[in-house]
Amino acid sequence: MSPAPANPSIPATASPARAPLKPLDVALAELLACATPLPGVERVSTFEADGRVLAQDLVSGLDVPAHDNSSMDGYAVRCADWSGAQTVLQVHQRIPAGSSGQELAPASAARIFTGAPIPSGADAVVMQEDCDTVAAGDQPYPGIRIQAPPKPGQWIRRRGEDVASGAVVLQRGERLSPASLGLAASIGFSQLPVAPRPRVALLSTGDELVMPGDVAPADMKPGAIYNSNRFFLKALLQRLGCQVTDLGIVPDRLDATMAALQGASQQHDLILTSGGVSVGEEDHIKPAVQALGELNLWQIAIKPGKPFAYGQVGAAHFIGLPGNPVSSFVTFLLLVRPFLLRLQGVTDVAPESMAATAHFDWPRADKRREFLRVQRDAAGGLALFCNQSSGVLTSAVWADGLVDNPPGQTIAHGDTVQFIPFSALLS
Repeated sequence: MSPAPANPSIPATASPARAPLKPLDVALAELLACATPLPGVERVSTFEADGRVLAQDLVSGLDVPAHDNSSMDGYAVRCADWSGAQTVLQVHQRIPAGSSGQELAPASAARIFTGAPIPSGADAVVMQEDCDTVAAGDQPYPGIRIQAPPKPGQWIRRRGEDVASGAVVLQRGERLSPASLGLAASIGFSQLPVAPRPRVALLSTGDELVMPGDVAPADMKPGAIYNSNRFFLKALLQRLGCQVTDLGIVPDRLDATMAALQGASQQHDLILTSGGVSVGEEDHIKPAVQALGELNLWQIAIKPGKPFAYGQVGAAHFIGLPGNPVSSFVTFLLLVRPFLLRLQGVTDVAPESMAATAHFDWPRADKRREFLRVQRDAAGGLALFCNQSSGVLTSAVWADGLVDNPPGQTIAHGDTVQFIPFSALLS
């Protein structure tokens, strides 16, 4: 296979050892410039579309609600008929949801239920709790007295109040949520046009990696480690709607690595690895990608997660993450997640952050932009995990978000910081 053409959006790094640290925002912009949305449109059942990305605007063909209707169980009345608390209105009809009533006769009321259409002539609904019933002789329904003057429009949901016919209710590029699916169903869509799922090949290299279950902890050889990254990376990819092919641990040989990469490139949109992209590392990933396509090694000014690689193998994108588990986890959230969303046509890929109060001190400023693992505490502020090392995966389990700390910035107890909740990154 001939090497992929160089991508002008990302200049190749001639000497990674001497390359300056790249700011995160610059790296993300360059990465997203390469993320052309995948072609094609799939139609899936609305029941199965949660988390998918809408490929076309969704336009309503009807008003919702389709008619003025009651938002309460009660009585439909004409406000002008009420002259005081002793006024008795005779109930002449009963209107349940799903039926339509007759025009409201003068000085009368209609028993009405939630969702039922407002009868012609009525201009208000009175809750049944605000009415007293009055015996009405041989009439089929009792009369009512209203305790307080009704106001025009009260407890009436107007036609088109929720959705107007012809309105765009969901826009192309939106990730569909449970509420989105309900809204789509409310305007009659049983199927939805969505972007294709990115096809991602996940692989690991390194003879030191061992799969849990293959070797008991007591039998681990010196230097061997369990392959934890493979598990959380696969889960993160699946949460983003990707079709994941787990290629397992590739034998630590150049020929085996090249064969795995070349095979993966023919059926996938992205090849994702972790480890082997740091400057000076002895690993077959770098020479294999360079031989088959293009590789750009970056040193990103973030902590954790400085080493990062982007390239191409054939027609497939290639991304190499750092090997330390927290570095791999955080770098995925900050760079790979928005990249994959953009492949699916999502325009706004930036995670939401919010101001919060630090209930900790961070006196050691770093030249890199830091992402500190924190947890909301009972006092409404943020507590800091005691060990911020990039190898301490327990920090990511304990935390419920990250503090985005600018380069050169210390933090004192009580300072306002920018907090990115994991809830904005893991869905």
